[in-house]
Amino acid sequence: MGIILIFVIGAAMLALFNWLMGYGKGYIQIDFEERFFKEKEHIEAIKLELENQGKEVHYQGNGHFKIDDRPYSFIERIVSMGGVPMQRTILKPIKK
Repeated sequence: MGIILIFVIGAAMLALFNWLMGYGKGYIQIDFEERFFKEKEHIEAIKLELENQGKEVHYQGNGHFKIDDRPYSFIERIVSMGGVPMQRTILKPIKK
């Protein structure tokens, strides 16, 4: 019984971590070398990075992008990697 409980808790923690980090089907994750404190600069960096990857990007305002004619919502996460805070950009697909 105890082993099953440990397995279930471990699987739930792994699923939560994956959800928080943006590892879902269709999600786009971008980790930048620098940290952006102004939203406008962060959005411009996202557009530039995705255009360098060959994607067609339009910012629609209010944290919404249109990437290759599909809508995405912008999520920012600050995570600690080895004690150093890292800014992760997650673009979550918006289901129609």
